[in-house]
Amino acid sequence: MKMGGLVESQICQAVDSLSQFSAEVVQKVIATETTVNAMEMEIDLEIFSVIALRQPAARDLRLLIALSKTTANLERVGDEAEKIARMVQSIITSGAPRALPAKAISVAADLASGLLRKALDAFARLDTTAALAILKEDDEIDREFDGFLRKLITYMMEDPRMISPSLDLLFVAKAIERIGDHAKNIAEFVIYVAKGEDIRHAGRKNSESDSN
Repeated sequence: MKMGGLVESQICQAVDSLSQFSAEVVQKVIATETTVNAMEMEIDLEIFSVIALRQPAARDLRLLIALSKTTANLERVGDEAEKIARMVQSIITSGAPRALPAKAISVAADLASGLLRKALDAFARLDTTAALAILKEDDEIDREFDGFLRKLITYMMEDPRMISPSLDLLFVAKAIERIGDHAKNIAEFVIYVAKGEDIRHAGRKNSESDSN
C-alpha cells in the first residue's frame, strides 16, 4: 500500500509537471523512480523469504504470487510516470507554446490515478465486486485516449510546426492508458486470490456470471 501511494503521487506529479511546464517537478518524478524500484526489490525479497521458510499453499500461496505481480505492475506504473515526465521535459526543451492541448490529458490522468487507487483498495479488502467494476472502468480510459488522439491529429494538421511536441503528448496519453491497464491487472489479481480464478485471458464475462 505504501508503494502504491508513492506511485500514485508520482503520477500526480508527472501530470502536474505537464500542466505547469515545470522542469523542477519533472526531476522530482524521475528521482522518485529510484525509490519505487528499491521498494519492488525489497517486497520481492520478503515474499521469497516467506515462501522459502513457510512453504504456503492454496490461498496463501496465491496471495504471495499476486503480491509479487502487483508490485511488478506498480513498478511499471512508476515507469510510465517517469516516461510522462521525460516527455514533458522534451516539450519544455523544444520551447513549444503552452497552447498545446495538454489539459485534455488531465481527465484521463485523473481516471487512471483513481482506477489505481480503487484497485489497491480492492486488493486490500479482496473485494471481487469492486475488482470487476474496475475492469469495466478501464474501458472509459481507452475511450478518453481515442478522443484525445483525434484532437491531437486535428491540432497537428492545423499547425504542422507543432507535430514534434504533439507526438510527445501522444506518448504521454499512451502512458496514461497503460497506467489504466496496470490498474486492471491488479484488479484481476484480486479475483485470482479470492476465487482461485485466472481471468487475464478469459475476459470478464465468465467471472461476472460466476459471481452472480
